[in-house]
Amino acid sequence: MERPKVPWPPWPRWSRWPSWLRVPRDRAGRRRAVQALMVLCVLALAPSTWMFLTADGSLRTPDDVPSTEVAVVFGAGLWDGEPSPYLAHRLDAAARLYAAGRVKVVLVTGDNSREDYDEPDAMRAYLARHGVPGGRVVTDYAGFDTWDSCVRARKIFGVRRAVLISQGFHIRRAVALCEAAGITAYGVAADDVHDATWWYGATRELFAAGKAAVDAALRPDPHFLGPQEQGISRALASPR
Repeated sequence: MERPKVPWPPWPRWSRWPSWLRVPRDRAGRRRAVQALMVLCVLALAPSTWMFLTADGSLRTPDDVPSTEVAVVFGAGLWDGEPSPYLAHRLDAAARLYAAGRVKVVLVTGDNSREDYDEPDAMRAYLARHGVPGGRVVTDYAGFDTWDSCVRARKIFGVRRAVLISQGFHIRRAVALCEAAGITAYGVAADDVHDATWWYGATRELFAAGKAAVDAALRPDPHFLGPQEQGISRALASPR
């Protein structure tokens, strides 16, 4: 018996597709579908647009960033207890700004939610090996995400003006969120090779922008707040 011929690919009949996937047959329906698609695209890009507009004018190079008392370095993961390459680049930038006299204190903010994972202390130790005195480094152990780090910098550590240091794909979000938290912020992007990991981070930012916009609009409290700390003022008073 001859085998029946099956068209390839065996797509389901158009009439069996969900109604929201079908292209309308009439002109008015197609126009409405295009308009709806355009609205969805605008809504999807709105958070990124807000982020770029907010950070516009606040990005600087290490050579032209204004002298500021505090630099904030955001955590970016540990490898075997040591800063990941991306985090090391952020810390290198902070050390250079400190050596140049652009900043006086470095606030390192990261994740210490487990006993065996301590970003801030690893960041402090790295900076000490690269010329930043321990007395000039302040640790925030509850910087679980960018919004938490910005809010805690303002409410817990009393930071009102700061240089933020991160990768280029993240720095605009950091500036936008810290501005929303009440900090006058300048962003400095660490030097990095634009490899596959960099582009992955840049792509991820398109999705992270949505959460950032919600955080900036609703301004939730961070996971942990607690009492105010005098770490910044003590560090500014400490000898070099």
